[in-house]
Amino acid sequence: MAEDVVAVADKAPAATEEVVNKVITKVQAGETTSMLQNLWAEHQATVIHLGKIILLAILVLLIAWIIARICKRLIVKAVEKIPGLDNSIGQILGNIAKTLVWVVALLMILDLLGVNTASILTVLGAAGLAVGLAMKDSLSNISAGLMLLFLRPYKSGDFIDCGTVSGTITEIGLFTTTLKTPDGIFISAPNSAIFGHPIKNFSRNPVRRADINVGIAYGDSIPKALEVLNALLQSNEFVLKDPAPQVVVADLGESSVNLTLRFWATTENYWKAFFGIKEGLKGAIEGAGLNIPFPQRVVTLINK
Repeated sequence: MAEDVVAVADKAPAATEEVVNKVITKVQAGETTSMLQNLWAEHQATVIHLGKIILLAILVLLIAWIIARICKRLIVKAVEKIPGLDNSIGQILGNIAKTLVWVVALLMILDLLGVNTASILTVLGAAGLAVGLAMKDSLSNISAGLMLLFLRPYKSGDFIDCGTVSGTITEIGLFTTTLKTPDGIFISAPNSAIFGHPIKNFSRNPVRRADINVGIAYGDSIPKALEVLNALLQSNEFVLKDPAPQVVVADLGESSVNLTLRFWATTENYWKAFFGIKEGLKGAIEGAGLNIPFPQRVVTLINK
């Protein structure tokens, strides 16, 4: 058997050379036209059929290209008109629709070529199931990313705290969300880790309230302290007048009467108001003749 295979292999180059030589001889003898006519007469139906298939395949590709562009453009514009939705959603959905159109076009072309597309779909379905099981964590990140893009609990530039991470949002992706901490550290968090925890968005609401605690001595006048601290709040340009700021007695501590300053500021000016009030507290209290006491205890000694 091996000898027969070797013999056939040895004869193949010679047979190929013989066919090539015949074709060259006919071309040189001017029989090209008759050769093509014979080829056309023998395979006319096959050539016409192949030509039709090629033309239909080109037509399908052209139509798919047009439909894919139109679908993506319509989806992007539709998402942009919906208030509250991130523009990234339109790009993602548009790319998904574009890919589906090209997949359908490819299946149509394979069907034109006589390929059994049912078996291909079965294989692709089984492969998709296997890939889905193997990449369940990645798919959960994608689903969480889509939910975050639709629900929009935060956007780029917001400062959030979701229990596991906190920082300013720099980018929202399908798999991960990137943040930058106040000290400049880069964080890339899986979307599923963020979506699975309560999200505190410190930038979402237009105004925020600040609470600052300060203590005065028990011998100081509480009404005078309230008046002085209220005046401090009123004098700060970043403290909002509505809602009105408050100064209340929060607690009677071991060594001081603890007061709480409550005031509202816009989210943009929150830290300016917060640190401005903190900076002016000591001077306002001491300037009014009041005292910020040190922690102290009264010790009574009993002489036997």
